[in-house]
Amino acid sequence: MARVVQKFGGTSVADIARIQSAAAKVKAEIDRGNQVAVVVSAMAGATNELVGHVTAISTLYDVREYDAVVAAGEQVSAGLMALALQGQGVDARSWLGWQIPIRTDDAHGKARIQGIETDELLRGMAAGQVPVVAGFQGLGPDNRITTLGRGGSDTSAVALAAAIGADRCDIFTDVEGVFTTDPRIVAKAHKLDKITYEEMLEMASLGAKVLQTRSVEMAMNHRVRLQVRSSFSDAPGTLVVDEEEIVEQEIVSGIAYNKDEAKITLVRVADRPGVAASIFGPLSDAHINVDMIVQNISEDGKATDMTFTVTKADFERACEVLKSHRAALGYQRLIGDANVVKISIIGVGMRSHPGVAQTMFTALAEKGINIQVISTSEIKVSVLISDDYAELALRALHTAYGLDAD
Repeated sequence: MARVVQKFGGTSVADIARIQSAAAKVKAEIDRGNQVAVVVSAMAGATNELVGHVTAISTLYDVREYDAVVAAGEQVSAGLMALALQGQGVDARSWLGWQIPIRTDDAHGKARIQGIETDELLRGMAAGQVPVVAGFQGLGPDNRITTLGRGGSDTSAVALAAAIGADRCDIFTDVEGVFTTDPRIVAKAHKLDKITYEEMLEMASLGAKVLQTRSVEMAMNHRVRLQVRSSFSDAPGTLVVDEEEIVEQEIVSGIAYNKDEAKITLVRVADRPGVAASIFGPLSDAHINVDMIVQNISEDGKATDMTFTVTKADFERACEVLKSHRAALGYQRLIGDANVVKISIIGVGMRSHPGVAQTMFTALAEKGINIQVISTSEIKVSVLISDDYAELALRALHTAYGLDAD
């Protein structure tokens, strides 16, 4: 007997018919002789509607009451899923985060899970009962409801799987698994049978929307085997596993893109010790995250151009912060560009294969695509290009690395 956590996202529980279909997948797993715990998101669109209600009352809202409101979406889904399972002959009951409880810190709206008390859940599972747990929510140290941030139900599912010692955590969504790149853009993209935690973490952080970044990080830390599956078919999904489980590594496993990037260049900043701190300190104080950074030293060695990226949401605010500190920073001018996209190649096989980046640069050059910024890590190379060339770049790189499906 295996112990499995099944998590159903918003599109998987969008209406009563889909909830009934999801319940049938739970029952099928039980019929295979396995113990199952279920985690559910709010019905598609429900959280946005609840957030809208909060902001309609006040834009300067109490974050504790915000959490109390937006957590209600998962409460509805959990109750409906339990009822659907009961209707299919399965003993099931719903659990809210505070009932278990799922303990979190007090960072309302973006709380982090600190522990899950599983005794009651495990007793029920041993007796044949299926717990249906409301994702996205927990209980803070002051006994107030907390929420984990957008995509937090994935994190709830992985944390629960780790806490109950599950053999696998299945994440049901609206795609059949993890693809080599976005199949809506590259028709020859194909589904991966397996991908490593590290590769999935990079893909999630670089714009792939299949899994939430924190959930992948937690799965990697606790060695929870994940499977990304479609709610709308019975096809096998993609397993997210340890590197050792993948016998033959591809050099590049996938290509991700992120259109939520904006580029800022400060022209002719004084080249002196502490200049980077003087630039990025005010941005940090304004809670603006900086991603890619490139520094170019001028010929005379007295000045430098500093280029970096921020999210599009932070772009205007970042420019205003830097303009307000212009006298202290002493730059000549500020150039901003929000019409950029970050393209990244990812693969653990890159560790042992030289020339991977060169293939990327050559493929883009052959298509006449100019690279504006480059950053690398052990298993990733990212470039910033004009967003006009995003689709062309994805297709060219997908072909260049031999990822096109036959």
